[in-house]
Amino acid sequence: MKKITLTLLAAMTLMLSSCFTTGLGTTSTNNSNSNVWGNVLGAVLGQVLMGGMTYDQSGLLGSWSYNAPSAAFTTSQALTKAGGSATISNIATSLASNYSSIGINRNNTSFSFLADNKFSAKVNGIPFSGTYEYNPQNGEISLKTATETIKGNVTKTEKGMGLMFDSKQMTNILQKEGKVSDTAAVQAVSKLAKSADGARVGFELTK
Repeated sequence: MKKITLTLLAAMTLMLSSCFTTGLGTTSTNNSNSNVWGNVLGAVLGQVLMGGMTYDQSGLLGSWSYNAPSAAFTTSQALTKAGGSATISNIATSLASNYSSIGINRNNTSFSFLADNKFSAKVNGIPFSGTYEYNPQNGEISLKTATETIKGNVTKTEKGMGLMFDSKQMTNILQKEGKVSDTAAVQAVSKLAKSADGARVGFELTK
C-alpha cells in the first residue's frame, strides 16, 4: 500500500511540475510578444509626424547640426500602407547615399532657432536666415526667408530632432537655399519623398 501511495504522489508531483514549467514558458512567450509589440509601437511613434512625438517651443531652441538622414510619414496609416519601418529604413539608406554625393555633412549643414522666432541655417555650406513659426501641438514649422516660405515638420528622434519636408519643399531647401548643383542627386531626394503617399524626408539634427 505504501509503495502504491508513494508512486501516486510521485506521479502527481511530476504532473504539477510539468504544468508549472509550461506556465512559465507561456508567460515568457507573452512577455516576448509584449516586447515585440512595444518595439513596433515605439518605432511607429518615432516615424509618424502627425500625432507623433514633438518638441515644445523651448525644446526647439538652440543650435542643431546635421547628424544623419531622416524620414517619416505623416500618419501611422500612411506608414502602414507604405510597408512600415522597413520602408523608412530603405528611404534613409538611399538618402544617405545622395547626401554624400551632394556633400552634406555636420560641418556645412545646421539650423539655429532663437526665442524671438528668428532662425539661421546653413545647407551645403550656404547660409540663409529669417523668421519661423512653430506649432508644438503637431510639430509643423514654417521657415520664412526673404524670398519664400518653406513648410516642414519637426519630430523627436532617438538622438535629437528630425526636420523633414515634402518633395517640393525639400527641393527648395537643397536648390534654392543650399545652391546644390548636383541636379541628379536633388531629383533623387525629391523622388524619395514622392516614393510613397505621406512620406517626408530631411535631416536628423543633434546639438
